[in-house]
Amino acid sequence: MKKLLSYSIVLFVLTIILLLIIPLPEAMVDVAIIINMSLSLMILIITMTIKDALEFSIFPSLLLITTLFRLGINVSTTRNILTSGGSSGKIIKAFGDFILQGNVVVGIVIYMIIVLMQFLVITKGAERVSEVAARFTLDAMPGKQMAIDADLNSGLIDEQEAKVRREKIQREADFYGSMDGATKIVKGDSVMSLITTAINLIGGSIIGIIQSGESIGTVLNTYSIATVGDGLVGQIPALLISVATGMIVTRAVSEGSLNEDISKQFMAQPVAIMISGIVIAVLSVIPGMPVPQLAIVSVGLVAGGFYLYRRMEREPQLALAGGGIGAPGSTTLRGYPSDEDSGREEEAPKPVSEEEFYKDVNNVYSLLSVEAIEMEFGYSLIPLVDESVGGRLINRIIIFRRQYAQDMGFVIPSIRLRDSSGLNTNQYCIKIKGEEVAKGELLIDYFLALEPENPEVEIDGIETIEPAYGIPSRWIRPEHREMAEIYGYTVIDPLSVLVTHLSEVVKQHAHELITRQEVIHLVENIKKTSPELVEEAFPNFISYSMLQKILTSLLKEGVPIKDLETIIETVLETVSDTGLPVKDVDGLIENIRTALKRTITRMYCEDGSMKVITLDSELERTMVGCLSKGERGYYLALSPDVLQSVINQLTGQLKKFNSLSQSPVVLTSQVMRVHFYRLIDQFYPNVRVLSFNEISNNVQIQSIGSLTLESRGRVGA
Repeated sequence: MKKLLSYSIVLFVLTIILLLIIPLPEAMVDVAIIINMSLSLMILIITMTIKDALEFSIFPSLLLITTLFRLGINVSTTRNILTSGGSSGKIIKAFGDFILQGNVVVGIVIYMIIVLMQFLVITKGAERVSEVAARFTLDAMPGKQMAIDADLNSGLIDEQEAKVRREKIQREADFYGSMDGATKIVKGDSVMSLITTAINLIGGSIIGIIQSGESIGTVLNTYSIATVGDGLVGQIPALLISVATGMIVTRAVSEGSLNEDISKQFMAQPVAIMISGIVIAVLSVIPGMPVPQLAIVSVGLVAGGFYLYRRMEREPQLALAGGGIGAPGSTTLRGYPSDEDSGREEEAPKPVSEEEFYKDVNNVYSLLSVEAIEMEFGYSLIPLVDESVGGRLINRIIIFRRQYAQDMGFVIPSIRLRDSSGLNTNQYCIKIKGEEVAKGELLIDYFLALEPENPEVEIDGIETIEPAYGIPSRWIRPEHREMAEIYGYTVIDPLSVLVTHLSEVVKQHAHELITRQEVIHLVENIKKTSPELVEEAFPNFISYSMLQKILTSLLKEGVPIKDLETIIETVLETVSDTGLPVKDVDGLIENIRTALKRTITRMYCEDGSMKVITLDSELERTMVGCLSKGERGYYLALSPDVLQSVINQLTGQLKKFNSLSQSPVVLTSQVMRVHFYRLIDQFYPNVRVLSFNEISNNVQIQSIGSLTLESRGRVGA
């Protein structure tokens, strides 16, 4: 029985096909018509109550099945009308009598109006919307994919959620592509309905006159009832399906069901409702207008709009009366994590005044503490932070902190979040160890649209620059979001802009945040799994200060320190086997980077290949000859002309990476790697310099540019 039920749709479609061949008695035709109307009503109601078009992703296939069912019924009814003297069931006769009302011409005119309304208005409109939606959805796919990749790279989402989002984008494209084709079925169904009507009326009348011998008037009356009735029982379900088609393709930016969206959006415009009521009242001055009816509608609109207006005024007052955050700059909003802070605040006695508090010298020392990371906000941005009003910044920071620890092996310190009266209401700033390193501005009621390289259309918005990557952008209203995505813009909500900026700043300054205490903590953590290694290394061969220098250098160049065991083992091997002086930290780091080559390769390898910029052999030989030894080791001394030439060439070559998803990489020999990195770090801190020893053997190196020694360059001592 269960197996039979699983094939119920297959059996239903086969039954529909049989309707095209096997004649049905009138009672069975009535049952089929009732089923057809019920299915059409169900589909229309579903399209109005769903919140997302993908919740009803079977609609294109269902549209084909219901159209085929309707055509099968039309064939059966046409067969019965032509062979049974214009009779094809009680439903068709009832509809025909009701519409005609004894007047054939008026009945046929009304029927034609219904058919043409469906064909020219609803079906044609739904077809056009489907075409545009399918094209724009496909055009917007690259931008949406980039937004997902950006969230994944910044740690805002994990790989599983990114996979779900990508699948949804693909399903949307497939759905709207299918809808584009499905609307052609609806259009063809409307044309077929007109053809069937003509066949029933003209063919039936000819057959009736020839075979029955009755008068022309009697025959026309009989077959017109059957024709109009048959057309209506087919067109009413078709009209419902056409409306459902238009409904599902025009609700691209809906946030809830149709009922919820209409209620919420209409009730949010009380002024428009009151103005409409006033305009309706003005119409009563026109002579002959029905004043009582106009007055009833006008009073209802004005009263309803006034009631909604007063309710909207009361709601913010109730929200404010429920409590909120103090004045800007008065207190710290939240610490991250905040459990310790809240505990101290509860235990500390409240001072009578600021002067009384600082009379105690010990309290003055509290002013000397410096937070590792701080974020300060203008007053308008507090809702993004305050959890009591739905702020989600702290949750997003937690996600980023966890993701960064998994990727880089370093735990980001606590982040202090404060409000500040020194900032504009929409501004925020990020501080590292008490000093401002970045600042930005957000409009929390807008979305940030990142411009594509060559935008086809410039959307309306407030021009700005994306704070994390410096991309030209625009702040746009929420209702313009879908259109911006269609035109290739990558649209980001304000909270994601803030978290992305914070994550990029933390990544750039991570090497400044790894303290001696954090190094000890990391070593104690590795001691749980490799106690012998730690006991051998510390303090005989490695000091905590030297390990801190190594980890700081690795983090500065974006190399993960998660594999701390390999790092310590490499230091031990280098010191004990080669007799390398402990103070030569650069040599130790190069050996460690070679040991971590699989990790480094994975970061910059894409599909088994790595695109790089190389150094010309003559330029590299010249640079090796310019190495000079100082008190702190070797350094690169180039003449200003050679340095300027190298930087200018590098600036041009880096543009080739703009269209690639890979980070810029310069490939050098191991001897020159660290020196070349220090040379360009002040100009391009985000460019990674790798040596051949740091790349796995199974990776294909693809050079997309080269730096050469120009003839006008001169080498300095």
